[in-house]
Amino acid sequence: MSEEEEVGKSGKSGSPKVVKKSEVGSPKSEDENNSKTELQTANSKLQTETMEVHHHPDVEKKGFKAYLLEGLMIFIAVTMGFFAESLREHISDKERADEQAHSFYAELKSDSAAVALAMKNWDRKNRALFYLKKYFEADSPLVNCSKAFSLNFYYAFRVNTPSRFEPKTVILEQLKNSGSLRYFKSKELQRLTGELSVAIAFVRARNEIDNDYVETHINQFIIKYNDPLWYDKVNPHDEQVFIVLANYEKSNLVVPYHFNNPAGFNRNESLNMIGDFQLILQASRSIMYKRYQVLNHTLLDALRKEYDLE
Repeated sequence: MSEEEEVGKSGKSGSPKVVKKSEVGSPKSEDENNSKTELQTANSKLQTETMEVHHHPDVEKKGFKAYLLEGLMIFIAVTMGFFAESLREHISDKERADEQAHSFYAELKSDSAAVALAMKNWDRKNRALFYLKKYFEADSPLVNCSKAFSLNFYYAFRVNTPSRFEPKTVILEQLKNSGSLRYFKSKELQRLTGELSVAIAFVRARNEIDNDYVETHINQFIIKYNDPLWYDKVNPHDEQVFIVLANYEKSNLVVPYHFNNPAGFNRNESLNMIGDFQLILQASRSIMYKRYQVLNHTLLDALRKEYDLE
């Protein structure tokens, strides 16, 4: 039996097929190898084409004029934005200035009326002090005192608040503390506002001096010599002191005033005390209050002109 027959028999029995040496270099094997090579080449070309799809196309280079035009357009856009923002801030600042000016004007106008009333009441108080000085200098009686004496005694020593001016500074403090004063572009307004702040500080300092003198001298004088029953007789309805005095002055009622402890009354000491009190109040009203009043009116005029206020 030949070798080929033996191999054929082995294949029938399920043994692995043995490739003959003659088949290795056969045309069939070469065709298969060529097919694989062509397939790999096709895949490689496909990948290359796919990669080339993602390449950026060539961009045409711009000339100098194109770059100059782009730069000019950017510059114009930035400049317009800057001017628009500046305009917005200007409008916003003007609105804030108008609002602050109206509020400040209302506060100043209210204080203008208050200081005028305080000066008017001071005139009445000052006349009462002059009356008492003359009364004590003339060695007038200290019992069964006249209606005029009792009224002037109370106006001089007991009625203090109506002749005292306390400036309001709510808006002014807001302007200074928040930096809103810068919205007032007028240098004159800024200067006057600063001077008004100084004047207010002097007014408050003088008010403290007045209060100290009242506490240490006037109140002690009243405790020693005031008639403790007279005020209750003229004030049956428990009203405010200046209202009581105004009603009593207009009425036909006469309630005699009696000094408490007239034997211990010292006229010279009383005259000195009244003179000191008068000088202290005059310095406050005739100088500090008057200075504030002038600045207040000047600032009101400046605000009216600048912001067309009424």
